[in-house]
Amino acid sequence: MSPLIRGLVAIVLLGALSACSTTPLKPWERGNLAEPTMAWDPDPLASQLDSHVYFSKEASTGGASVGGGGCGCN
Repeated sequence: MSPLIRGLVAIVLLGALSACSTTPLKPWERGNLAEPTMAWDPDPLASQLDSHVYFSKEASTGGASVGGGGCGCN
């Protein structure tokens, strides 16, 4: 590899790495990034319903703190 190519590769890598910013957010900027779609569980009610249906169909319990049997009567 020629020294010119090595130099160009080094410049490109340094430029790419310098594009990554670790600047902390200001308190008033956090609201712009806190969208509901970015949450771990954007719709808790739908998630709870899905887990209930899953455990009812699988005839099993546990793992998600669901009480009752597989029949869905509890």
